Amino acid sequence: MKQRSNFTFDPFCLDDISGMLWRGSTSVPLTPKAFAVLRFLVSRAGELVSKEVLLEAVWPDTFVGDGVLKTCIREIRRALDDDPRQPHYIETAHRRGYRFIAPVRHADGAGIDSGPPDHAGPGEAVKAPAELDAAAPHDGAPSAAVLSREPWAPTIPPVHYAHSGDVNIAYQVVGEGPLDLVFVMGWVSHIEYFWRQPAFAAFLNRLASFARLIVFDKRGTGLSDRVTALPTLEQRMDDVRAILDAVGSTKAALLGVSEGGPMCSLFAATYPEKTEALVMIGTYAKRVWEPAYPWAPTREERERFIEEIRDNWGGPVGIEVRAPSLADDPAFRDWWATYLRMGASPGAAIALTRMNAEIDVRGVLPTVMVPTLVLHRSADRCLLVDEGRYVASLVPHARFVELPGADHLPFVGDQDALLDEIEEFLTGVRHSREPDRWLATVLSARVASNAAHGARSNPDQFDRFVAHVTKEAEWYRGTPPLLADHGVVVAFDGPARAIRCACALGSAAARFGMMLQSGLHTGECEGVGQQMRGRAVDVASQIAARAEAGEVLVSGPVLDLVAGSGIQADDNGLHQLDGNAGEWRLFRVLRSHLT
Repeated sequence: MKQRSNFTFDPFCLDDISGMLWRGSTSVPLTPKAFAVLRFLVSRAGELVSKEVLLEAVWPDTFVGDGVLKTCIREIRRALDDDPRQPHYIETAHRRGYRFIAPVRHADGAGIDSGPPDHAGPGEAVKAPAELDAAAPHDGAPSAAVLSREPWAPTIPPVHYAHSGDVNIAYQVVGEGPLDLVFVMGWVSHIEYFWRQPAFAAFLNRLASFARLIVFDKRGTGLSDRVTALPTLEQRMDDVRAILDAVGSTKAALLGVSEGGPMCSLFAATYPEKTEALVMIGTYAKRVWEPAYPWAPTREERERFIEEIRDNWGGPVGIEVRAPSLADDPAFRDWWATYLRMGASPGAAIALTRMNAEIDVRGVLPTVMVPTLVLHRSADRCLLVDEGRYVASLVPHARFVELPGADHLPFVGDQDALLDEIEEFLTGVRHSREPDRWLATVLSARVASNAAHGARSNPDQFDRFVAHVTKEAEWYRGTPPLLADHGVVVAFDGPARAIRCACALGSAAARFGMMLQSGLHTGECEGVGQQMRGRAVDVASQIAARAEAGEVLVSGPVLDLVAGSGIQADDNGLHQLDGNAGEWRLFRVLRSHLT
């Protein structure tokens, strides 16, 4: 019997003895170096591990560049299905290193055979090591010791206080960039709880990568002093001035989110000599409806929201309009509820909401004479995009950028799109995101174009079919499908799973009144964000075009990689593809022999 050390982070188990990563009872392919990088990060879950430490640990006494490490991280993220923009497993601290952020259980158990861990089957909960130990005999050995870690162990910057009159204002300073940048959150805030949400921490760390970032709690919120009277914009502006004096800053750029926008615009207009530039995200000029400002809620609607605060404070108030993409995420709902509760009491939240209702900076905006950028998401449910456009129209020479998305909170959704615009505006340099490159088996499945099964002849049916493809692709561990050429494109890290998914989709297509022509090829893909391209995508698409309705055609490289899997295919001959795609021998998959 071999001694075994497992690290479990649901639904994965990393097994030291076999040197393999498991998802349930299925092994997840990882190169040895990628496994070593993942093992090192998992063993230090919650800690920020610098690139230098990682390189020395995995490549001791060998000089390798950052590119090798980045390649391993990309491979790990693909294996874990981890989105770097909203990571669940590996967080990137820009220019500093990486942190494993998922909860980890570590078990060093005696009397456990090596090999696939005894996990539950598909759709069942994965057993933790402690549960496995309790279920299996140990030949008298004691049960494994289990170490539970917190799911998110952020590095929280030190909190300092600036004196603004008789009020103490809590602030933090992060980064050492050449530019000072003051971040002003809207409504309520709590600067320590900023960092307890991975996406928010990533957003702030990105800002701190090109600036000395200054974050603070406005008076009456978070760690700053509570106040008895409603704070005015002028008082909040004085608070910013006090913080700048405390950190020795003579001039700074201001970044205001939502209600932070009007305050920042007032500061920029009042103190142009202290303001480098002004950025506003999802902002407004006025918060109560009138004929000249038809986008704001009415006073009656504001009162209904105040009643919601009074009745439901302590829960995730307002999450549906502020973060609709995460409104059903239990972890995010819990964080948002705690963040609000720690940020302000119910009475303070109501007082701040009433104060915000009185804001009107329409007369201030035309006097702002510093470079100004206004960003707004097109489907923002909290503040309409028309409001951001209106604000930009009043500020002389302001630049307005409308971005896709419905989330009001800037760190939810595609934060990179916002951050790219901010970094370029403030530094003159746009952040370069190199495309990921990886080896994959690409499935191109297009709707057959014959008269009986016209491509997208029924858009509703096609949309329902795409939803089915999404579920099947997830089951077979493929990427989310991309629409292309009257069909879909999905990439897989295993060719056998790709073939089985193609056959499953071909069988299901009839239920949606269509037939598929499917082509598969294994080769290099590249992508940025949700886009995927490359020679493998082009070749797979052209193979699909040569398939008959209901057929699954694969290239020679795909068939070579599934030897021994039970998948059989007939030779379909040599095919010269268009452009630079080359000549390939194609094979027709025999579904009757598929095992």
